[in-house]
Amino acid sequence: MSNIHHHTENEEKLPLVDSQGRVIGMALRSEVHSGTDKPLHPVVHLQVVKNGGVWLQKRPLHKLVQPGKWDTAVGGHISYGESVELSLQRESEEEIGINPKGAVPIGKYVWESNLERELVYVFVLKHDGEIQPNAQELDGGKVWQINEIEENLGKGVFTPNFEHEFGRYRNKIII
Repeated sequence: MSNIHHHTENEEKLPLVDSQGRVIGMALRSEVHSGTDKPLHPVVHLQVVKNGGVWLQKRPLHKLVQPGKWDTAVGGHISYGESVELSLQRESEEEIGINPKGAVPIGKYVWESNLERELVYVFVLKHDGEIQPNAQELDGGKVWQINEIEENLGKGVFTPNFEHEFGRYRNKIII
């Protein structure tokens, strides 16, 4: 099959939003990642602070976006009809096996790449418990100390999205 974007009955439905996060429509996951008109859709990110550093996930090599790079602990699409908080809980449990109870919202911003445009809701959570990366979703993860992150910025180690977010919210992430 030459067309990568074949639609299936059970393909994830995502809300389309304005810059304030108000839902203005709906699209399929493949449509928002086509790189053509890039409709704005909401996602959640959770920055996990652990042992004085920031726990980051390693993106698997099979991922379409930024394979093999280090990224925010949790990141995922908000499904159509789902609240930001519910999405955060679902994605946190799915990706790293934690309940994000106590996560603090620290901001939102629009992120645009050559593939898509996202309205990112950012949360931070101090978490001293165990983290269990989902082997289907990511290639593990580890705590990066702040100086290690700063030494590796701009070197292609992290996703551009993480670097932007870290730069923007550094003082709110380091709690």
